[in-house]
Amino acid sequence: MPASSNRAKMPQPASPAAWAATATSATAPSPSSAPVSAAGPARPAASGFLASGLGIALFSSAVFGLSGSFAKALLETGWTPGAAVTARLTGAALILAIPAIPALRGRWHQLRDNWVTIVLFGLIGVAACQLFYFNAVARLSVGVALLLEYLAPVLIVLWMWAASRKRPRPLTIAGTLLSLGGLVLVLDLTGAVKIDFVGVLWGIAAAVCLAIYFFITAKENDTLPPIVLASGGLMVGAAIMWLAAATGLLPMAFSTADTKLGPWAMPWWVSLGGLVVLATVLAYVSGIMAARALGSKVASFVSLTEVLFAVLWAWLLLGELPGAIQLLGGMLIVGGVVLVRLDELKGLEPRTGPGTPSPLNHVNAVEPVP
Repeated sequence: MPASSNRAKMPQPASPAAWAATATSATAPSPSSAPVSAAGPARPAASGFLASGLGIALFSSAVFGLSGSFAKALLETGWTPGAAVTARLTGAALILAIPAIPALRGRWHQLRDNWVTIVLFGLIGVAACQLFYFNAVARLSVGVALLLEYLAPVLIVLWMWAASRKRPRPLTIAGTLLSLGGLVLVLDLTGAVKIDFVGVLWGIAAAVCLAIYFFITAKENDTLPPIVLASGGLMVGAAIMWLAAATGLLPMAFSTADTKLGPWAMPWWVSLGGLVVLATVLAYVSGIMAARALGSKVASFVSLTEVLFAVLWAWLLLGELPGAIQLLGGMLIVGGVVLVRLDELKGLEPRTGPGTPSPLNHVNAVEPVP
């Protein structure tokens, strides 16, 4: 669909198959970056290229997983979630503007043609998603908060089921039930330590925003470079946060007290710098590189390791570790998401025959910052 159609109407919800194609990491491979045929002498080069892409994808998941730990270190010294999100978005937007501006040279009309996508991405996929996630992190462990946000694919399946009245395939139903069972274990309703249900609601709200984001970016659009969408969305998100703070709608409190990371006491700007540079800028750039090397489908599977990295970082830097029953629930949630994605990838397998359309690859899909 032409990019100009974004000016006429809101992006329409995509199918769960479109979600699988646009999920988590940044872009689908462009024609110029498509893997070389595995036949003949090109095989060693293709294998090396794939190995390099996997390494970059794991690095992207690792640095994305740092966001909850850095944010919680700031929150524990008196920062509000709104202040942490605003500082993160502002810093990352300024840094990513450096490569985004040259990418738009001579093509500034792309901003006008895609302003609806950029604004919605900034409002929902960036500002609201991060704010809700950080509010969840303030009340829950980092691992539990992120697992709640990763229920987004299950919410998409349930929404599409209700909207279309068409029952999903058995593998998708199995994955959904597995994830919902995992959610019950993550909440640990019968455990000795009572979980904060306000934090749970914030985590589910973040999952809703993530699901809406996937619907927004599921529109096929090859006119907007991913770095421009990322930078533009971060700028919109930062502007919205500053406006909400100026009008008194969003509590904003900062602190210059030292933060605690592992056994070390760090200046506040170290945690903020890690949140901006490592968990946002490097995470975005490496995610884009990984998806161009692997394709969005493979990269989306690798990105599931973000949950494991987030739990590991929270354990090392904050001394947080979910209980055994919650870890089991987390494994069920991730396993359910894997089943849903496997089912969607089966549905996206190209059919043979003249005139058969190939699956869509969405080159402008960018992962919302968790």
